[in-house]
Amino acid sequence: MCGIVGYVGDKESAPILVSGLKRLEYRGYDSAGLAVLHRNQLNVVRATGKLRNLENRVVAEPPKGTIGIGHTRWATHGRPSDENAHPHTYEGVAVVHNGIIENHLELKATLKGRGHAFSSETDSEVFAHLISEELKRGLELPKAVRAAITHVKGTYALAVVAENDPEHIVCTKDASPMVLGLSEGQNFVASDVPALLEHTRDVIFLEEGDLAVLSAAKAEVFDRQGRPVNRPIRRIDWTPMMAEKGGHKHFMHKEIHEQPRAIADTLRGRVLRTQGDVHLEGFNLEPEVVKGLTKVTMLACGTSWHSGLAGKLMIESLARLPVEVELASEFRYRDPIVEKSHLAIAISQSGETADTLAALKEAKARGARTMAVCNVIGSAMTREADFTVLTNAGPEIGVASTKAFTTQLVALYMLAVKLGRMRGTLSLEAAQKHLTYLTEVPKMVEDVLRCEPEVKKVARAYLGARDFLFLGRGPMHSVALEGALKLKEISYIHAEGYAGGEMKHGPIALIDETLPVVVIAPKEPKVAYEKILGNIEEVRARGGKVIAIIDEGDQHVPGLADAVIRIPSAPALLAPVVATIPLQLLAYHVADMRGNDVDQPRNLAKSVTVE
Repeated sequence: MCGIVGYVGDKESAPILVSGLKRLEYRGYDSAGLAVLHRNQLNVVRATGKLRNLENRVVAEPPKGTIGIGHTRWATHGRPSDENAHPHTYEGVAVVHNGIIENHLELKATLKGRGHAFSSETDSEVFAHLISEELKRGLELPKAVRAAITHVKGTYALAVVAENDPEHIVCTKDASPMVLGLSEGQNFVASDVPALLEHTRDVIFLEEGDLAVLSAAKAEVFDRQGRPVNRPIRRIDWTPMMAEKGGHKHFMHKEIHEQPRAIADTLRGRVLRTQGDVHLEGFNLEPEVVKGLTKVTMLACGTSWHSGLAGKLMIESLARLPVEVELASEFRYRDPIVEKSHLAIAISQSGETADTLAALKEAKARGARTMAVCNVIGSAMTREADFTVLTNAGPEIGVASTKAFTTQLVALYMLAVKLGRMRGTLSLEAAQKHLTYLTEVPKMVEDVLRCEPEVKKVARAYLGARDFLFLGRGPMHSVALEGALKLKEISYIHAEGYAGGEMKHGPIALIDETLPVVVIAPKEPKVAYEKILGNIEEVRARGGKVIAIIDEGDQHVPGLADAVIRIPSAPALLAPVVATIPLQLLAYHVADMRGNDVDQPRNLAKSVTVE
C-alpha cells in the first residue's frame, strides 16, 4: 500500500518525484505530496485526491531543490485530507512512510506529554517527532533514524530528509518493500521498481532491518546491527508496465500472489492473542449493546456477498448470534424487518457500491446500528457507517476481486472473535486458539500458492469446456459460489456454484462426460467431507469430470477424481480463505489461455457506482 519515491542528485527534484509518483499511483490515490530541501529549508507540497492535484500545485509553484522525497497515499490511519497526506514534518524533519505503527497511540500520548503538537490524524507523523527528538540529542540523521525506530512496534518503509543534513536521504524498512536506484551522480529510493525505470535499471532491494544513506555520490547500506553490508546490485529488464505489475503478466495475477501480505496487513496490530481479544479501530459498541444484539444483517453484492455467507457461519458459530446475508440490490425494495437491536454490516471493496450503500442507509434509517467492512478509508460507506473495519488489502486494480475477498473473510473472522468474547460465548482459551489459527493463515496462503503449476495443467485440460459446476458443503458453499463467479467473470465460460446437498435437486441433470465438476473437499468439517464424497460418486456415476480441491494428506479422493489440487489443512471456518486460492488461479489461467483481457473483462467495472 502507498508509494514512496526519493531523489538526491544534481537535478531539480520536484519533477523527478512527481514522475516517479505517477508510476506508483496504482499503489494509492487518496492524496499525494512531496518535500524538497533547498538551502537547508524544507518546502512541502501536498494535495488530496488524484496525483494530478499535486502536479497542478507543483507546476504552479515549483519547489526548488535537488533532494526530496514524495508519497502517494492509500489511507489507513486518518481520512484523506491535505493534513493527513505525506510527507509529515516536525521541526525540520520530513518523513514518508508505508506500513502501520501499532503502538502509535501510546507514542503520541508520550510525545504530547513532552510538549509535542501533532498536525495530522496519522500514525506516520510519529516518526517525524521521534527523529526530531533524537536530532536534538546531537545524533546525526542516520543514527537518529536508527534510534527512533527502536521505539516503534509495527511495519515500515521509511524515507527521511532533514534541514540540518541537506545532502542525504536516510531510508529503512521492515516488512514493507523498499528499493534503491543507482545512477552516476544521482541516487533514488522507492517502494517499488516502476518509479525508478525512467532513470536507472540498476537497483538494490533492501532486506529486513536495513538502513540506507543516499547522497548524490553514493548509496551506503547498513544491516540491523548498523554494520556496513554489500547488497547485490540487480539489473532490471522489465518494461515500465511489467514493473507496475511486479513482473506478473496481469494485475490480477499479482494480486492473487499478494494475498499473504494483504492478509498479514489485515491482521497486523489487531490480534491480541495473550488477551484472547481483537483490537478493531473505531469499534464503539458497548458490551451491554453487543450482548443485547438479536440479529446481524450482512449487506453485500457479488464477491462481497460470498464473503458474507462465510462470515455468517463464523459469527453464528463463535458469537452465537443469528445472521442473515442479504443481497444489497434487493434489500430496500421490500419491507425488511430491521430493529434497534440489529447490527447491519455493509461489505464492499470500494466502499462506493451503490446498491450496498443504499441498503446501508436503509438499515440505518430503520434504526439498526451500522458497520462497514471496507478497503477504502474515507469512502462513502465508511462515512455513513457508525464504525468501520478496514481490510487494509491495498489497491486492487484487477476488476475480478481476489485479495478483497480473502481479506474480508479474515476481517469477519476477527469480528466473530470480538463479538464472541463480548457476548461471553467464547472463552479466553477458545479465543486464543482461534487467534492462533488466524496468525497462521498468511503462511498457509503462501504455501497454497505453490499449487499453481498443477492448476495450470487443469486449466489447460479444461479451457475448452462450455460449462463448469462448482460444489461445496458447509463453509465451502461460499467458496463454490466464488469460484464459479471468478471463472464466468474473466473466462466467459458459464459456471454455477451449488451447495453439495442441492446437486440432486436439479443440477445433476447437467452432468455428462463433457462437464467438469470442481468439488471443494477439505476434511474439515468431517460431516461435510463425508457428504461431499457422495457428491463425487454421483458425478463419477454419470461420467462427469471431477476436479477435486483436497487437503494435503487426503489419500482417498485422488482415486476418485480426474485431477486433484492439494491445499494445506485449515480449521473449518478459516478453510475458505485457503481453498479459494486455487479457484482464483484456475479462473485466471483459463482466461489467460483463452486470450481474454484478464484485468478488464468485458461489460464489468471495478466499482459499481450505479444501480
